[in-house]
Amino acid sequence: MATQEPSPPSSMESNKPGFPKKILGNKLEDKHLCNCCHNILRRPFQAQCGHRFCSYCFNRTVSNGPQKCNACIKEDIFEDPTSILKQGCAFPDNAVRREVENLPAVCINESCTWKGSIKEYEMNHEGKCEFMIIPCPSCKERIRFNEQERHNERECPERTLNCKYCKEPFHFKNIKAHDEICPKYPMICEGCAKKKIPREKYVDHIKFCSKFRTPCRFHVVGCDMSVEKEKIHDHERAYAYEHLNLLLHYIMGMKVSMEGLQPQGLEVAGHKLVELQQSLKELEARVSQLSTTSSGPPVQGAAAAASSSSSSSGPPGPPASVPLPPPPTLPPTLSVSTSFTPLPSSVGAALELQLHSEKTKVAELGRRCTELEVKAGTFENVVCVLNREVERFATTMEASNRQHKLDQDKIEALSNKVRQLERTVGLKDLTVAEMEGRLREMSATTFDGVFIWRISDFAKKRQDAIAGRAPAMFSPAFYTSKYGYKMCLRIYLNGDGTGRGSHLSLFFVVMRGLSDALLKWPFNQKVTLMLLDQSNREHIIDAFRPDVTSSSFQRPVSEMNIASGCPLFCPLSKLDGKNTYIRDDTIFIKAIVDLTGL
Repeated sequence: MATQEPSPPSSMESNKPGFPKKILGNKLEDKHLCNCCHNILRRPFQAQCGHRFCSYCFNRTVSNGPQKCNACIKEDIFEDPTSILKQGCAFPDNAVRREVENLPAVCINESCTWKGSIKEYEMNHEGKCEFMIIPCPSCKERIRFNEQERHNERECPERTLNCKYCKEPFHFKNIKAHDEICPKYPMICEGCAKKKIPREKYVDHIKFCSKFRTPCRFHVVGCDMSVEKEKIHDHERAYAYEHLNLLLHYIMGMKVSMEGLQPQGLEVAGHKLVELQQSLKELEARVSQLSTTSSGPPVQGAAAAASSSSSSSGPPGPPASVPLPPPPTLPPTLSVSTSFTPLPSSVGAALELQLHSEKTKVAELGRRCTELEVKAGTFENVVCVLNREVERFATTMEASNRQHKLDQDKIEALSNKVRQLERTVGLKDLTVAEMEGRLREMSATTFDGVFIWRISDFAKKRQDAIAGRAPAMFSPAFYTSKYGYKMCLRIYLNGDGTGRGSHLSLFFVVMRGLSDALLKWPFNQKVTLMLLDQSNREHIIDAFRPDVTSSSFQRPVSEMNIASGCPLFCPLSKLDGKNTYIRDDTIFIKAIVDLTGL
């Protein structure tokens, strides 16, 4: 007979690395550490090289294909292919898992006094400790788990609130910006002092509020007084003189501005007009000079004309050879006197035409200036309207952006809730799977010390044992009575120890039960193990009485004691070929515990 290390019957997968070393309540042993993350094993897997890994660490390591075992390399025991990690080359080491889960643990969070086992820590405390430090999903500030609700409701600067007036959601940091645009925000009338007027109705209120102070209608010309609406007519009557005076100054200022706006061509036209007037005066002076000198010289000119006419009509004159006296020489001015006589009237008419043309140009310029002023005023009004529209659009865009951010935050919060619910559903599924497994075990449990274990799919399970994927199997628990000893069987379909590869090994395991305190220890009942011949001719039987000095039969301090039994229980040669022990790919193992003395 030989003793074997226990291992739980099954191991669920986990998506977390090992437990932190700080949770261990006593001295840490290297065999409890993962060879990958170097933390305490969580759901341990044992590779064919003998090293143990967390389920999560192993799957992550081999996810990209076969890998060399770093622990084998470090210990200088690397052996190909045993030290190659790959999918299917490791099996859940349930014995070590039970050892780890029964280790005492403490909470690593400050001020938390929780104590228990690692299994209790994983199921009931991990991720649920009230003193756990977590980041706020909104503002990323690190807070305690039990303060999360208070932080989200009162302290988080990124928390979402609902406006108490319009009920719209907004971020706490945007509370002032929201108050400035909230359509339901209560306003106070500055005139009648009425309170709680919604902003959306405030404009309508001040239109009809007789106490609201409004600027005087003459504020555009300089009156800076604000008057209640019901007293506006009294104000205009009392300050009529001041208003007219302001209006006069305003109009005079506009006149000066208009004069300043006239083009420089008008000034040039004025200079030309002055020059024309000076030219007119000069011409008039010359005309008067010509008129004073025209009395004598015209007579000499008439005599010459008479002599020339008589010579042409009378008898023939002297011969051509006789020279005639030269004609009298006239002053230069007399030679043009007849051409300048009508000059003054024509020059005056030209000047009048030019002056009329200049006046027409000035009037046209004035008309164009007036049109430009009207157009400028129209453009100013259009610009004012556009500015107001731009401001309103900018305000609307800002509000839309804030609302968009609020919607995004809502979506993120809902996504976080969905992820939390998915995690919760996953944990519930695991719990349901565990409960189903326990229910199956309970349905197979007996309470009379006799247990028959049916092992189906024998060929497949034996191949798994030969390949090292599942070398050992545990039976459901059975009892000597309802409140008696709790026990189970462990079988190696390819043998273990001295029987590896040649025999089927079968062991008996004493487990920790709820009534152990009422039972007699050490366990001292005779145990009979049988491989049943399904033809009921020749059963393979082995029996033993416990060694009371062995730790395998003392009161268990963990889930189960070290296994004890028969490593050479049945030669594998008897199960090869045609035999009566295997039918329909199924074998039956029977255990009988002698109840004498109980």
